[in-house]
Amino acid sequence: MSAQTITEVIQQLEDVITETKKEENPLGYFAALYHNVTVTVKDKLNTGYFDDDKRMERLDVLFANRYLKAYHDYKKGNPITQSWLNAFTAAKNKNFIVLQHLLLGMNAHINLDLGIAAAEISTKENISNLEGDFNKINELLSSLVVEIQEDLSTIWPTLLKLLKLAKKADDFAIDFSMKLARNGAWKFANILVGKKGTVKDDIIKERDQEIAAFSKKITRYGVLLKVVFFIIRIGERGKNSNKIKALERV
Repeated sequence: MSAQTITEVIQQLEDVITETKKEENPLGYFAALYHNVTVTVKDKLNTGYFDDDKRMERLDVLFANRYLKAYHDYKKGNPITQSWLNAFTAAKNKNFIVLQHLLLGMNAHINLDLGIAAAEISTKENISNLEGDFNKINELLSSLVVEIQEDLSTIWPTLLKLLKLAKKADDFAIDFSMKLARNGAWKFANILVGKKGTVKDDIIKERDQEIAAFSKKITRYGVLLKVVFFIIRIGERGKNSNKIKALERV
């Protein structure tokens, strides 16, 4: 069932984490990251951080439900967006490193789902009022990229050194999350707001195709980065459940 409150979102994310740990399933990587983000959002409610706490909780719940529905539909074999399908099927590829799995999830969730959720709680007349809080939730997601790399260094201590050696850390992670995601998601939300029926469906489908295509940049790369990621993948220690646990910060 869809979550109705941010507390229910956190509980459902914990259920996914528990399930994926038992299954030794890499899909738990993103669930652990997202759990951290959601707890952070909840902790910031009623502190003056957000412009409108009630609206932020509603946005957070709608936003999270899109991920949770996609996850459960995928497990059941039901149709899902191509962006999420790319992220979920990547879990079957043992050559991808943890960071790639996380970025695939962020790609689908920020670049597609966040704009849809923002449009659903807004009208053409008031969506501009949401921009400040929209950027804040995006900043929370993006700020965790550096923390993620620190978490992953507990799985393999030389990860950061290798990424810096390849001179790809900023391009591959921070630039992706901070620039493309924020600007593209907000623009998409403004295009989508107020649209209904097949017009709305067509806009979402077109956006989904664009984001699904972008996911290839996360899984296809040049020779240098391919070698670096291969070394990282060999060096990543422990079972998938241990890696999921390493990503759980709260």
